[in-house]
Amino acid sequence: MEEQEQPAPEVAARAPGATGAAGPADPTLDRRAELSEFLRTRRARLKPADVGMPDYGHRRRVPGLRREELAQLAGVSVAYYTRLEQGHGANVSTEILEAISRALRLTDAEHAHLLHLTQPKTHKKRRRTCARQQVRPALQQLMDAMDGVPAYVVGRRTDILAWNRACAALFGDFASWRPEDRNWARMIFLNEAVQGLFLDWESKASDVVSYLRMDAGCHPDDPQLSTLVGELSVKSEEFRRMWAAHDVREKGHGTKLLRHPLVGELTLSFETLQLSDDAEQYLTTYHAEPHSPSAEALRLLASWGTDAASQPTAGERQGL
Repeated sequence: MEEQEQPAPEVAARAPGATGAAGPADPTLDRRAELSEFLRTRRARLKPADVGMPDYGHRRRVPGLRREELAQLAGVSVAYYTRLEQGHGANVSTEILEAISRALRLTDAEHAHLLHLTQPKTHKKRRRTCARQQVRPALQQLMDAMDGVPAYVVGRRTDILAWNRACAALFGDFASWRPEDRNWARMIFLNEAVQGLFLDWESKASDVVSYLRMDAGCHPDDPQLSTLVGELSVKSEEFRRMWAAHDVREKGHGTKLLRHPLVGELTLSFETLQLSDDAEQYLTTYHAEPHSPSAEALRLLASWGTDAASQPTAGERQGL
């Protein structure tokens, strides 16, 4: 009979803000639990055939590779890898992390996330106050000059820090919203109007959760991030499902399909650029293919700007 893999001692994945016998929990994400679950989920997605190992057809009690198989691929002992998967990531050498990344077939974004989880930045404790990020006035002026091109700057925790008139016409009049609601995670999981804009909502939601995951890897001691994750976990079953997958990736460009209540369907390309003077701020722009129906719809929408709410919907213009 095939030997069964024994589970590693459990690392509790505390819900942020939970209260235990010892009193209120630290309102931050549990770095050990994050590392443990990330490695476990990456290992679970691999099959022996994926890494050139024989699969003798025995029924596996756990999905994916066993820990001893992964340790063999990485060239480390089973005990060493098991300890790492239990969340003990301190003092792990870069060489070993590189070997484990190769064995797990991690992407560049996933490898960077693993490094963040095992090698925390030394300045994190100093930043627990988490002052709101600021956008340079010149960057705001640049966005304002991008006539007809929706643009915004997103920062930590998916906060929308700045935007232009075309962006407000496309996604909502952010200036009239509470600051805490100008957040892509809250918008995409808790705001039905914004949810309805995205025909590929699952893709957009997955991108947002991936961004939050990477932020959590860099800043697990951020209480505002922990509070946000806790709120979304309570209020959205979809968020809980996606958050539990521990997926991380970088997506600097692509296409989004939207259905706007005023102008109908739009196919828009987006570009996301990391700012050179602040690695935690990103400028995102949307544009349509020239002379396409989407370009005309976007031009019309941008011309209305924040007055778009007073315009008739596409159905009303068609007498529906």
